[in-house]
Amino acid sequence: MKLQEALDEEVFDILAQASKSLGIRSYVIGGYVRDYLMRDLYDRHESRKDIDIVVEGRGIDLARKFGELVGAKDVVVYENFGTAMVPFQDYSVEFVGARKESYQRNSRKPIVEEGTLEDDQLRRDFTINALSISLNEEDFAHLHDPFEGVQDLKDGIIRTPTDPDITFSDDPLRMIRAIRFATRFGFHIEERTYKAIIKNRQRITIVSKERINDELNKIIMTEKPSRGFDLLFRTGLLKLVFPELHNMHGIDYVNGRGHKDNFYHTLQVLDNISIKSDNLWLRWVAILHDIAKPLTKRYHPQHGWTFHGHEDRGGRLVPKIFRNMKLPLNEHMKYVQKLVFLHQRPIALVNEEVSDSAIRRLVVDAGEDLNDLLEFCRADITSKNEKKVTRFLRNYEVLEKRIHEVEQRDNLRNWQPPITGNEIMETFKLPPSRAVGQIKTEIREAILDGVIPNEVDAARAFMMEIAPKYLEPKP
Repeated sequence: MKLQEALDEEVFDILAQASKSLGIRSYVIGGYVRDYLMRDLYDRHESRKDIDIVVEGRGIDLARKFGELVGAKDVVVYENFGTAMVPFQDYSVEFVGARKESYQRNSRKPIVEEGTLEDDQLRRDFTINALSISLNEEDFAHLHDPFEGVQDLKDGIIRTPTDPDITFSDDPLRMIRAIRFATRFGFHIEERTYKAIIKNRQRITIVSKERINDELNKIIMTEKPSRGFDLLFRTGLLKLVFPELHNMHGIDYVNGRGHKDNFYHTLQVLDNISIKSDNLWLRWVAILHDIAKPLTKRYHPQHGWTFHGHEDRGGRLVPKIFRNMKLPLNEHMKYVQKLVFLHQRPIALVNEEVSDSAIRRLVVDAGEDLNDLLEFCRADITSKNEKKVTRFLRNYEVLEKRIHEVEQRDNLRNWQPPITGNEIMETFKLPPSRAVGQIKTEIREAILDGVIPNEVDAARAFMMEIAPKYLEPKP
């Protein structure tokens, strides 16, 4: 099969020229080829700007020659790995020498030997990623497909080029990659490959958490991430890489009364928010918002199943989970933690006679993340009873409108009390002290409760009125 149009870009003409000048054979391989073929099969037009080149010889030599021809300032060489990368136009072109690999039992680091194109294709993870197109003059644009990867693309199958037991035992991360590709493309995992994942699942424990998280995040960012997490659960991988989420699965019954399956509810919420947002960390909020429900689950004869305080306990679990999973302990973690803490607040207000004070506190506590919180809470409304969902959404829309009205009327966006601690210290000639915090807190509470307006003059007058009780020496 000839794929002339796949090589129409200038970058491939220059690569072919560089290969010819060095007298070595080179091929475009992997994701670029796969995604090009999928454009015709599935009308997918994903923009792909990374190109992988495999060379029968030293990939670094071809990278340097290509860099010379395009006038690249940066040729990034990884001598220890025999790889290199050259940026050109909007592309990132990566080079590697064709190789054979073998593995030791307790390591993902392969023992590498030089090899042929066929050797290199055999070491690839899946048949759809082993496709290559020749850049060589004698068979330019010819597709090399030794494992029927094109047919697997047509059939929507994820399958390994060789024995999947060996593939997954050698590099266990490929088990999660199989699930990631199945989720991303809506493919199914071929039966022998699927069974090998189940059989070899314990091998995932030798993989670093950072590498696992990279794959999990890619699953989370797919169009329908629930499919990936369901596959992780069914294969037994989820219990090993994310036990807290795995433990949410199942329904308990007492006297015939059960609760919803919190695992599948979580996956539904994740899909719901994924329709509305590409924010990775908001999707993590969906994953973790009910994470403490197994820890707070109680049965009461009168009230049935309850999960009181799960949002507070869940928020306190977020840093621990991020730390255990080697996720970033930065502003992203704080964002997820805050929204987990707050996710019940808007929902609770739907069923109450809501005061302006309660709305002010929600707006101030949510701060710049208010819109994300409200969007998430909408995604969290799930039920098999469509009439119930419709009724609840209608009431929620009324609440959202009122929240925005109070926010704008009281100037609460990114709100800070109009009186600072420094102003209190200067006014009363105080050092930093407990009294300063008490005065500032009472001013804040008075504004949120509507006792005084959110204005500087009103806050100053109130400060002068309340300060003496904090400044007078105690007997």
